[in-house]
Amino acid sequence: MKRPIMKRLSMKPSLRNSHSGNMPERWDLSHLLKNSTDEFETLAKDLDSKVSRFESFRDSLKPEMTSQSFQEVLSLNEEIAAISAKLGAYSYLWFSEDTRNPQARAFKTKVEERLTSFQNRMLFFDLWWQKVDELNAARLFAASGDLQYYLESIRRFKPHTLSEPEEKIINLKDITGHSAINTLYDILTNGFTFRLTVKGKRKTLTREELSVHLRSATPRVREAAYKELYRVFAANQDLLGEIYTTLVNDWKGENLQLRKFSSPIGARNLGNDVPDEAVTALLSVSSKNAEVFQEYFRLKARICKIRPMTRYHIYAPHKADRKRYRYQDAVRMVLEAYRTFSPRLEELAERVFAENRIDARTRPGKLSGAYCYSVVPGFTPYVLLNYTGEARDIATLAHELGHAVHGMMAADHSVFTFHATLPLAETASVFGERVLSDALMAQETSKAVKQGLLLAQLDDIYATVLRQAYFVLFEKTAHEMIATGATVQDLAATYLANLRQQFGTSVAVPDEFQWEWLSIPHIFGSPFYCYAYSFGNLLVLALYRMYKERGPAFVPKYLHLLELGGSKSPAAILGEVGVDIRSEAFWQSGFDSIREMVEELERTAR
Repeated sequence: MKRPIMKRLSMKPSLRNSHSGNMPERWDLSHLLKNSTDEFETLAKDLDSKVSRFESFRDSLKPEMTSQSFQEVLSLNEEIAAISAKLGAYSYLWFSEDTRNPQARAFKTKVEERLTSFQNRMLFFDLWWQKVDELNAARLFAASGDLQYYLESIRRFKPHTLSEPEEKIINLKDITGHSAINTLYDILTNGFTFRLTVKGKRKTLTREELSVHLRSATPRVREAAYKELYRVFAANQDLLGEIYTTLVNDWKGENLQLRKFSSPIGARNLGNDVPDEAVTALLSVSSKNAEVFQEYFRLKARICKIRPMTRYHIYAPHKADRKRYRYQDAVRMVLEAYRTFSPRLEELAERVFAENRIDARTRPGKLSGAYCYSVVPGFTPYVLLNYTGEARDIATLAHELGHAVHGMMAADHSVFTFHATLPLAETASVFGERVLSDALMAQETSKAVKQGLLLAQLDDIYATVLRQAYFVLFEKTAHEMIATGATVQDLAATYLANLRQQFGTSVAVPDEFQWEWLSIPHIFGSPFYCYAYSFGNLLVLALYRMYKERGPAFVPKYLHLLELGGSKSPAAILGEVGVDIRSEAFWQSGFDSIREMVEELERTAR
């Protein structure tokens, strides 16, 4: 069984007055390593020594071993995982700064290979633990403290675990297989350049720079930007299609043929510790509620005077939402919103800036998008942005800081249990966006501005709920098609049909959008990952409704949820706030909240 992956993820000066300068060009990675070469070798030697000591426990692992001896093994396991996490984080963060940097790429490969070697040497523990009888397992569970859920997770994979030699081969294969192929995808797509004429000037742009124009106030610029985006991806369809087919076949070969999962998505569900029926309910309810967003886009077309409404224009800005925001103003707005909800969360978010853990400026070659990397408990996370000054960038900042405070709130847990499981990983991030939106709405008296804020919220909810669910519905079909020999053109046609079913008659979808799936990194690197966004956003809509109903009394319950990190299953954690993730009624309640927002928008248009 593969070991858990480290996810991407005190001094306290007054930051309300400390962000008047330029946005940070680079984060400070010296918190992790001060010298990538020399310190790596020192840490690698330390890891080698610790792993050798861990290997020495092999013959003493017995079901009847004492709790004290078991704890000694677990403690050393944690030490090794913490050092490994820091090395892995440094290599990925450095690579993210500039995916074209050959030194960073070479270092990332070296770290992955070394950590995989250590992982293989320690694999025997997981395999032994899976075979321990229930009576002794229960005895050792009782003495494992915060590591109980981690140990439960290892045993959860027992039906799909292979022999030790086979598991070692898979781990080695992954480095030169899907991991290398996905890195190739990142290097290729982050190196794309795009040409666009803006205000009479022909410009060469990165994808992040082009993305600004997808939300231009000028319809013809939006259309031209989308056409250019998919012109470039379509021009690379053969190579990108081959990469995707290879990754899907790798997923199938390992998870269906070797590990005997009943379906491709089943492997993701078990890793997330979410019942198949919960995911089925989520996707089913999402599909049934596509008409909620179809109605929204009809309404948006009327409000924004878009004729005809096509896929080029669904993110068209409202007339009140066309200005650019300075980075320091975005930081101030987000921190103030966090403070309104919980001074504790604001305090934690401030540390990200105080300790220079954020890389905000867009640059050629920099990894696109945004992410938060929580490394180990008690260590301030890193945040990557590509800040261009749009209103949506403020929401992105609130989102990624939500991830950061989630990891920081769970600092009392083990390196194995402080990360929220994937379905709950979006809880604090999306909640942070809702807190920001609510704070901005409360400050506004202008009907036009409030209308613009509602449009921005619903655009974002569409992008993170229905759009993500339909990505996964496409993936389920694509995995089946590739198994029977589908071509990249077959997949593109299926994706286009997926889009047209999603939008119905409310939004026309031009043919070039058949290549959109080639531009979605999660579809390549993390199959079926995207339902976590739908899960997290619908969950937050329900939690936020509780907050609005209960007021300040809800805040401690929410903070407790964050403090749990990944120390229990998603069902157990959400059960503490009365949520049943298997229930279609629960997921429908999230869409009911969305419908209420559409109705509120309708009232502003009268």
